[in-house]
Amino acid sequence: MFDLFKKSPVLDEPSIEWLFEIYTWALRNLGADVFYNETLLVTPSNAHFPGRENSHQGMAQLIFDQVREHAGLAHWPCRLIDEAAQDCEMPPKGKVTIHGSLWGSDGKLIDNNADVERLLFTYDANLVGNPEALIASYAQQLAHHMGTMIKDELPGGVENWLHMTEVLAVMLGFGAMFANTALVVKKSGCGGCSGANRANVLGEPDITYALAIFCVLKGIPVAEAAPHLKSSLRGLFKRAVKDVMGRQEMLKTIPGYKG
Repeated sequence: MFDLFKKSPVLDEPSIEWLFEIYTWALRNLGADVFYNETLLVTPSNAHFPGRENSHQGMAQLIFDQVREHAGLAHWPCRLIDEAAQDCEMPPKGKVTIHGSLWGSDGKLIDNNADVERLLFTYDANLVGNPEALIASYAQQLAHHMGTMIKDELPGGVENWLHMTEVLAVMLGFGAMFANTALVVKKSGCGGCSGANRANVLGEPDITYALAIFCVLKGIPVAEAAPHLKSSLRGLFKRAVKDVMGRQEMLKTIPGYKG
């Protein structure tokens, strides 16, 4: 009977261990300096997403460009299309060249009119009216392409690929949007556009815990992050941060963590 009033764990232990492994794997391979020195807690607000356009296409492109900028990937050669307006066009084959650093402010911009291969991204026009879900969709697609550039084996194997893309998108700074839209299930896009899905592969507790790891690593106070989460997640987030802070030995395995 004394267990009746005990709070249940924020998340099961194997899931927590895997989330820490993903942060370690990603920062070891991508480099931790950009994460600690440049990555922002991106918020669903006019502070990070100002401006408006008069068309669905214009808004989709504006938000896409802002997501790339906040992610430190504005220098990637990209092409954005409306998935419904295309006949399941496949991404270009061959390796897309990223100039300068893969990630961060040291990346080199190319001429927008340059004849180069570009990474293909899609948007669902139905999500333009739900900016948080659209932002999360873009961030997940960026995370998919980043993941393909990591040579080390993915913790848990390739069957966890979509799960990894969501965690990596949180690591890029978009955890608030991912947590807030974790129950928004988007239909699959064209076959072969494997990074294009905003699918609910991870639930709210997993994404919220991944966001808690992000905030602890970056030294972001709960009071700064919690207001950007929907009210039903704020208590869970506070508990997750407390749990993460109590795992100093696990935190020390993550590259760049100073404590």
